Amino acid sequence: MPLLAVTVLGADRPGIVAEVTGHLSRLGGNLEDSTMTLLRGHFAMLLVVATDRPIGEVEQALAPVAADGTLDVAVRPVPESTATGAPGAPHLLSVHGGDRPGIVSSMLGVVARVGGNVTDLTTRLSGDLYVVVAEVDLPAGTDTDALASALRAAADELDVDVSLRAVDADLL
Repeated sequence: MPLLAVTVLGADRPGIVAEVTGHLSRLGGNLEDSTMTLLRGHFAMLLVVATDRPIGEVEQALAPVAADGTLDVAVRPVPESTATGAPGAPHLLSVHGGDRPGIVSSMLGVVARVGGNVTDLTTRLSGDLYVVVAEVDLPAGTDTDALASALRAAADELDVDVSLRAVDADLL
C-alpha cells in the first residue's frame, strides 16, 4: 500500500492528534510510524500513513485542521526506497552541558565520520543546560572505543559531558 508523509506544524492546542488521526482513520489510513513533540510551545507532528487514497483526497480531508491558520499541514508521497530501516547496531548518545552553538553539529559530526546514522534526536534547553539525546545506528565493525574517545575529545573542546552506550534493539 502506498505511504504518505503527513506533517503538521504550528501553535499547540488540545485535540490536534485526535483530529488529524481521526480524519486519516475515516479515510482508511493506517499509521505506520509517527513522532510528535512540542518545540517551545509549537506542536510538530510527522506521520507515515499507509493509504490507497490519492494525496489530494488526504489533503482535502485534513484541510479543516489548518482552517484557522494556526497550523500548517502538508502531505507528501514516501518513495518505497526510503521506507526501509537502516541496518546497524543501535546506540544511545547523550550530551549535556552549558548551552553554546555547535554542540549538535560537532558531536554528530564525529558519529557521521564513522558512518553512524542518527535515527532519533531530541534536544532541550533548560535554563543554561543543553541536553542532546540521540539514537544512532553504527555500522557493523565500528570501533566503539575509538568512537567514544573521539566523542570525549570533541566534548572536551565544547566543555560538555558525553556518553555512548549500546542499546538492545528491542528496547528502541
